[in-house]
Amino acid sequence: MSNNAPQRWLKVVTGAFQYSLPALKLVWQTDRRLLLWLGFCTLLAGLLPAGIAYTGKILVDAVVQAMNSGAAADQQQALRYVLLEGVLVMLQLAAQKGINACQALLRVQLGHQVNVIILEKALQMSLPQFEDAEFYDRLTRARREASTRPLSLINRLFSFFQNSLSLLTYCGLLLAFSPWAVAILALAALPAFIAETRFSGDAFRLFRWRAPEAREQNYLEMLIAREDYTKEVQLYQLGPVFLKRYQDIFQKVFGEDRALTKKRNFWGFVLGALSTLALYGAYFWTVMAALAKRLSLGEMTMYLAVFRQGQMAFASLLNSMGGMYEDNLYLSTLYEFLEQPVPVYGGSVHTGSQPGDGIRFEQVSFCYPGASKPALEDFSLHIQPGYKLALVGENGSGKTTLIKLLTRLYEPSSGRILLDGTELKDWDIEVLRRRVGVIFQDFVRYQMQVGENIGAGDAEAFHDQQRWERAGEKGMVTSFLDRLPEGYHTQLGRWFKEGQELSGGQWQRIALARAFMREQADIVILDEPTAAMDPEAEAQIFDRFREITRNQIAIVISHRFSTVRMADQIVVLEQGHILEQGSHDELLAQDGTYARLFQIQAQGYQ
Repeated sequence: MSNNAPQRWLKVVTGAFQYSLPALKLVWQTDRRLLLWLGFCTLLAGLLPAGIAYTGKILVDAVVQAMNSGAAADQQQALRYVLLEGVLVMLQLAAQKGINACQALLRVQLGHQVNVIILEKALQMSLPQFEDAEFYDRLTRARREASTRPLSLINRLFSFFQNSLSLLTYCGLLLAFSPWAVAILALAALPAFIAETRFSGDAFRLFRWRAPEAREQNYLEMLIAREDYTKEVQLYQLGPVFLKRYQDIFQKVFGEDRALTKKRNFWGFVLGALSTLALYGAYFWTVMAALAKRLSLGEMTMYLAVFRQGQMAFASLLNSMGGMYEDNLYLSTLYEFLEQPVPVYGGSVHTGSQPGDGIRFEQVSFCYPGASKPALEDFSLHIQPGYKLALVGENGSGKTTLIKLLTRLYEPSSGRILLDGTELKDWDIEVLRRRVGVIFQDFVRYQMQVGENIGAGDAEAFHDQQRWERAGEKGMVTSFLDRLPEGYHTQLGRWFKEGQELSGGQWQRIALARAFMREQADIVILDEPTAAMDPEAEAQIFDRFREITRNQIAIVISHRFSTVRMADQIVVLEQGHILEQGSHDELLAQDGTYARLFQIQAQGYQ
């Protein structure tokens, strides 16, 4: 055992109550009536045991007196004490059942409440935070334990007060016997407390260290068990590889658990044996006092019960404190996550200072955290209202980064971006994002109805079928809608009953329609919008695209030159810089990178 044990025990005592008040407040907000009932039942359960023990002492003495006297009055008195003890025991049973019922009902409500709090916090976080591994570890730790720990802490807090009440009443009874009896009662409980608290910190440290392993296990489970990964996993025979890695992680984690469990139980047995010896020493003392006729039979019976129950109450009290310390350690992960700084956008502008100026990038640079080179560097560009801009370049040239900066998913490292003459950072973030309709290359395929998949483009019109239909018409969803059994109300995906799976091109049309849901948007951004479509479908969509977006700025990212040639302006990006800029004809005339790539792609169709 460590020489720092006194400091550790002091840390346990002070740390046991660190998050008790916030947890109590959380339970109060969840269901205050249940909390009050829990408190009342705990009060009864704390006071009744000593009353039962004292009534038992009176009952034994009354029975002895009735046996010696033979008087009917003494016999009736003894029977009344039997009835009284029975009533007290029934009340104790009712109190315990009340505690169990309150805890069971609170467990469900509080678990839901905490998960909602975590999800609400997650909704406030920015994209860069979600891309941070440390943030994911905090989120994983919070979600793994935080839904159960607040109630566990409250249960142990109430158990602490229940056992404190019981212990105070037991000590009151024992003081009449000897003050040393109280000391023995306390000393008998300490070893078990030491054993528990010695290893609770070690267990928590393992829990914190394992967040990356837990995430990796969850990811491997997803790779093996989800339908959108199954095709590749089976075709490339990756299942055994992933399963072995999953099992290797388990074996590593289990090995650490096994070592800790062995130590914890060994020391628990050794120190628990000391507690048992101390308890039976108190028994021996009490029996010897009764044999010497310093105690009546009733008093001996009561003190034996009080020693046994008092030692249990003291041990429970200390275990509650140790458990509260452990719960506080785990709750620290919840509050560590909830205390994560929320990005403050700060802007309040609803209308730009130069309406109709369009979008301006002025010497914008951006570097991803941990990256050695900037994704964009000294980037400048003016996109006029109604213009159709195409972005072309190799993967990693900065095209998608540009879009994320425009939508304020990221903030520029330097330079500024203006909309209608006002910097983006000065715009109200909600107003800004309502002006933008966007489809990313890795758009989400919601396991929901067709209409809800489209409606996701505008949360305010999420259930508006008329808006679904108008957006679906623009995205050409109507071309395959009649083949779906319930039209816009058809369930998509295979996760839920009667779900219909779509082809890649059909999903892409759903995503296009989603971008057109924002009818008030004057900026439409399409990142590889037709990558999964056949050439005929692509041609049909872009034949209509200019008409659909006549009064809107349209920014298209594509590797297909048949798509980008419709743009008013084409920007060729390379390593975060503008390499070439102009219309399709102008860039062909320059005979540069664009012209070379266009010729290569054109030869593929000859």
